[in-house]
Amino acid sequence: MPLNMTKGATEISQQVYQLHMTIFWICCAIGAVVFGIMFVSMILHRKARGVQPASFHESTKVEILWTAIPVVILVVMAFPATTTLLAMDDTSAADVTVQITGSQWKWHYKYLEHDVEYFSLLATPREQVANKLAKGENYLLEVDRPLVIPVGKKIRFLMTSDDVIHSWWVPAFAIKKDANPGFINEAWTRVDEPGTYRGQCTELCGKDHGFMPIVVIAKSEEDYLAWIQQEETRIAGEKAAEQELLAMNMSMAELMSTGEKIYQGWCVACHQATGMGLPGIFPALKGSELILNDRNGHINVLVNGRPGTAMQAFGKQLSLKELAAVITYTRNAFDNNTGDTVQAADVFAVQQGKGE
Repeated sequence: MPLNMTKGATEISQQVYQLHMTIFWICCAIGAVVFGIMFVSMILHRKARGVQPASFHESTKVEILWTAIPVVILVVMAFPATTTLLAMDDTSAADVTVQITGSQWKWHYKYLEHDVEYFSLLATPREQVANKLAKGENYLLEVDRPLVIPVGKKIRFLMTSDDVIHSWWVPAFAIKKDANPGFINEAWTRVDEPGTYRGQCTELCGKDHGFMPIVVIAKSEEDYLAWIQQEETRIAGEKAAEQELLAMNMSMAELMSTGEKIYQGWCVACHQATGMGLPGIFPALKGSELILNDRNGHINVLVNGRPGTAMQAFGKQLSLKELAAVITYTRNAFDNNTGDTVQAADVFAVQQGKGE
């Protein structure tokens, strides 16, 4: 039935479905018996038939009966429920461990057995959100970097947050676990068939709560290991390229082009496409005193964030090139027109505490 729970794609999710159906049919049986007795009593013992009601107050047998029957029903329900809950919480003997960190409004995935980590952001074009383009098939359920896991392996998830409470929910895995700042929650899954599975944050984590999707791609073990090797090579290459960037100066055109893409993907939700922000919530970038008159202060805010506000630290989320580009873009877009560029070396100097 379209309104029922789905069976999911894992053994645990199917256990949850079977538990749900077991409890459902028990509730249906209880309802049928209780309402059946009510309706039979009303029809056969109504005043119109001249029935005289019996007069009694206490019955020890009835009291014992209607206490014992619910207890038996609860015990019958408790056994499969306890078995399923214990299985859901058993994260031991995992083959792969992934740390999941939620932040407004993206997920960070870190593979503890490998030198692989990255952020996963909403990939739905903002034009669709603004109703300027037709909604896609997976509207608000598509990301730029999905989580990749191998099939047939037990995957352990460690969930936390670096700002507010989030909740990592993938219905096909029967996983819905809160990501709390300062705490680590655990969950696990084992997917038997390759495929793409989607979910989203189900905690009211802020203004753009609905723009924090989850996409998991299950690959064969061979494809998964090839992907891991590719990611490790990519990350090593990016680190080497960033070191080379420290001795290079990018052109204004390259910085502005790259910066605009970064802004649209990371900044536009708060500061808006016009750079005007949301009055009283997110500050405007257009005409900002910080941007126009405090170059290193501007870099510092992007790198280290602003404690106590929604402004996150992007020093570990974006590369030196991306940081330099988006800072240059905001300093020259929205009629700010400072005319100066920020290079990777400038950002690196602030990161190292050596800025002017």
